[in-house]
Amino acid sequence: MIREKVILAMSGGVDSSVSAYVLLQQGYDVSGIFMKNWEEDDTLDYCASSQDLNDVRKVCQKLNIYLHEVNFSTEYWDHVFENFLLVHKQGKTPNPDILCNKKIKFGVLFDFVINQLKADYLATGHYAQVKFFNKKPMLMRSVDSNKDQSYFLYTLSFKKLKKILFPIGHLTKQQVRNIAIKIKLHNAQKKDSIGICFIGPNKTSVFLRRFIYSRPGNIVTQKGYIIGVHDGLINYTIGQRKKIGIGGKFDKKNTPWYVINKNLMKNSLIVAQGHKNIQLLSIGVIVSNVHWIHKVNIVNNLLCTVKTRYRQQDISCQIFFISLYSIKIIFHQSVSSITPGQSVVLYSENICLGGGIIARAIPLI
Repeated sequence: MIREKVILAMSGGVDSSVSAYVLLQQGYDVSGIFMKNWEEDDTLDYCASSQDLNDVRKVCQKLNIYLHEVNFSTEYWDHVFENFLLVHKQGKTPNPDILCNKKIKFGVLFDFVINQLKADYLATGHYAQVKFFNKKPMLMRSVDSNKDQSYFLYTLSFKKLKKILFPIGHLTKQQVRNIAIKIKLHNAQKKDSIGICFIGPNKTSVFLRRFIYSRPGNIVTQKGYIIGVHDGLINYTIGQRKKIGIGGKFDKKNTPWYVINKNLMKNSLIVAQGHKNIQLLSIGVIVSNVHWIHKVNIVNNLLCTVKTRYRQQDISCQIFFISLYSIKIIFHQSVSSITPGQSVVLYSENICLGGGIIARAIPLI
């Protein structure tokens, strides 16, 4: 019997490494593929692709699977990184991981694997599941709710889901590490990557200054009082508390300040005190670039749940159509720190319905 051919995207981490083992145990004909998406990282301590590639090669050698190596740095720059810079210039906060999944992993890579390498499936180490209902593939949450990554996958189409495997979606992170230890993978205890790969954690502002000119300006209250100076609007996001640099001024209780808005025309950062400040709260959002994994049963006034950021608890909401690719979401409870540029992802229990990009918040008042 001819085994189905699966090519697995491998990053050097424990998740994709154990995915290879699981696929082999399930009887697939498995190969690995390593993508290099960023050309400047080889001289940096963080996210050096040369070290990741070395880890992938060791795993493939141990599991006796063939490894393809590809470079999609140009495609990543054109389709992900330039958008990342553009959204920052607009004063918003992008999510490049979601765009990378859409344009690179399940775009360029998917096409390469399915059409050129003639694989039956592309597999990745994401914590998510694909299950079929009435022969229709559905994107489902992972068994491990703490690691679930369906939020980052809402742009997938049901046609592509037919050709995608998530081998560890039915496992918890601890189970994955236990398997890696059991089969003696050298990277069994390798730490998970944090932050945007080409930047590294806690270095976004330094990195952005290399590509975007951003000048200092005034930090102002809701009433327009100047209380400080910011070092460039690109360095701040809605709801941010840390690194504003104004302490608890004008308040004997030393209540912290939060970013509530940006005024690009005046180059001013608008702040308010207290995490429960009404200026931070929204009753809904206007969403653009909406994508539905299945359009079936998506109706006006739809009741479902939503996440406005990763790891957020589900929020009950109602959906209203504005146009084909734009919707209004009304929350059943107020939500803090809605951030334009970020994604909202919609669910019906454990099924991911789709999502879109936050255009603007609907204020509580």
